[in-house]
Amino acid sequence: MNTDVEMEIKKEKTVDLELLSQARFFESQDLSDFTNGEPRPPHHGAQAHSCTHAHDTSVGETPHDHNSSHHDSCACSVTLSFSAEPHDDEEEGGGKFWDWTVLALGGVALLLGLFPAFSLPSLKNHVFYTLVWLLCGWPVLSAALNSLRRGRGWEKFFNEFTLMAGASFAALCLGEAVEALAVMLFYQAGELLQERAAGRSRRSIKALLAVKPTTAHILEDGGLRDELPEAVEKGMRVLVRPGEKIPVDGIVREGTAYVDTSSITGESVPVSASSGSKVYGGTLCLDGALQVEATGPFKDSEIARVLELVERAAANKSPVERFITKFAAIYTPLVFALALLTFAVPPLLGWGPAREWLYRALVVLMVSCPCALVISVPLSYFGGIGAAARQGILIKGGSVLDALNEISSVGFDKTGTLTEGVFEVSELNPADGATLEELKEAARTAESLSQHPLARSIRAELGSLPPEGLETKELPGRGVLTHYKGERYLAGSPELMAEHGLSLPAFEPRPGLVLIARGERFLGSLLLSDRLRDDAPAAVSQLQRYGLKCFLLTGDSEESARPVAKALKMDAYRAGLLPEMKVQALTELAQGRRTAFVGDGVNDAPLLASAHVGIAMGGLGSDVAIEAADAVLLTDSPSRVINLMDVARRTRSIVRQNVGGSLAVKALFLGLGFLGLAGLWEAIFADVGVAFLAVLNSARQLKGISPQNSQKIQPEA
Repeated sequence: MNTDVEMEIKKEKTVDLELLSQARFFESQDLSDFTNGEPRPPHHGAQAHSCTHAHDTSVGETPHDHNSSHHDSCACSVTLSFSAEPHDDEEEGGGKFWDWTVLALGGVALLLGLFPAFSLPSLKNHVFYTLVWLLCGWPVLSAALNSLRRGRGWEKFFNEFTLMAGASFAALCLGEAVEALAVMLFYQAGELLQERAAGRSRRSIKALLAVKPTTAHILEDGGLRDELPEAVEKGMRVLVRPGEKIPVDGIVREGTAYVDTSSITGESVPVSASSGSKVYGGTLCLDGALQVEATGPFKDSEIARVLELVERAAANKSPVERFITKFAAIYTPLVFALALLTFAVPPLLGWGPAREWLYRALVVLMVSCPCALVISVPLSYFGGIGAAARQGILIKGGSVLDALNEISSVGFDKTGTLTEGVFEVSELNPADGATLEELKEAARTAESLSQHPLARSIRAELGSLPPEGLETKELPGRGVLTHYKGERYLAGSPELMAEHGLSLPAFEPRPGLVLIARGERFLGSLLLSDRLRDDAPAAVSQLQRYGLKCFLLTGDSEESARPVAKALKMDAYRAGLLPEMKVQALTELAQGRRTAFVGDGVNDAPLLASAHVGIAMGGLGSDVAIEAADAVLLTDSPSRVINLMDVARRTRSIVRQNVGGSLAVKALFLGLGFLGLAGLWEAIFADVGVAFLAVLNSARQLKGISPQNSQKIQPEA
């Protein structure tokens, strides 16, 4: 996608136009931008679909920058013609009815040609197969003629279509009409079947485009007014009925319902929403009516941010994809030269008749078409990005998948990443002579009006008193002083206790320790701790089984970091780090090796940006962290890092299989073709058959993966 288009997409246009633009990218755009700046020729039944864009009014054509540098010489791709309302068959990637009808007619003609009993007299037979050849091969022939007509340089001429058209036309001239038809027929069959196989990868990402709500019921003056979601402004209230999508991000003001958040988080378990709950645009209200106060317009919502991340992801090519682009630009012209030499040189050396070597040259042309490479490599990465998206993981391009396979260590932030970031009372320790109930009552009284985060955690566990009769004074850095019914209550640090003349027993200072006193009597202590996420131990253990070192980097104190690092069996940890110190600490721990970092907050942004792979956990969190990261986990689950690593490893394996398998088969049949041991039938398999097998192999990325059944590491016992 060129820069102008990207800039237009990001303008504050209506949401419908923005989503149409992004949908168009995934439906009409060649998976790897391998179209030389030209639209892919439509199949027989392809119709032009007009759609108005904020940036373009072209018909059925994807805009390209004709001066861009990614001009390659093979136009192999897997695409669908665009329609704002795609037909069912297009949605399946199978083309229109007419395409399959032509394919069926060509198949019948081919079968008849294989049986001499059904053949016509020579001239009529040749005319019949020439007409069928024209019918089945017209998309390829028209694309080849366009390349000749436009004449914009040799790199534009040497492409898949001129290669196919030239080989099959020469076969037709040699009297091999059935084989010429077979070239066109199997090529078209391969294209349709490839599109059908590739459709599954596209649907996994296009599903994100279907979550846009279409209507907002705006509450005003005691009535309802239906508008598009982009008409909702901050502070407006909207009514969401059961079964409807929430139009914008907001706060629930009235009502209770379960909300399906899978479009945002990938989690299939509905969450409860009631007064005060935060809800997100694009999520589905299941079983109740909600009144939601908008916190912003749809363009600023979480789902709009997700869509933008996905769009950027497919545009960001991996190094392997870029290599294949350059490789095709050199490879295809060399193939033409090799075929020409195969035809011209051996007859001059007296190795056989020119007609025989012309046929062998056609076989060389067919075998050498780089479709399998040009199609399957970007599709492998596209499938990996799609598979991750269905698991609630957004990857900002194929290059991230490559980088994940090169890392040797993973650094983690602590609070909010490995821990839940919410303190809870983990210990109640009454002093000698005090009862547990006395300790609870004094703590509840002292903290009833305090706004300190630890005080809120204590109230959540122990409850609170009505405000009547309570007088509370916050003492920053020390604790809280409360008077109630003539009694003094203290909650806080040893320094606070010493200030008020209380003698304390010997104890070990620990983070989260709150001392409690009533009057002149010390009653004991409470320990508050940040609970580990349930799947954190298993996630770290699995990464270590993958051979990766795991580090903990936190700004918390040594006393707070040590037990977490020990519980998770980290290879090393560093505590008390400022954000800029974390970058240096990770560099030192990595010892020059490539590393990833997983964090969730604004203070993690420098590390996310400087690490070889930055992974932002909790996609509904910090905008800064998400912008700095290379991958975004939409749920607060460390186990998603394992899912991400699995996708990267599987993608690498599939790319290697496709590239290695394609080159091996082509090398074999190239040699057989040159020696005259393989004909056009075998060449068709070496080209179209291998390309189709490579596409099917790439489509394995999505096999059995959905938001409902994506792998989740179970907590260790």
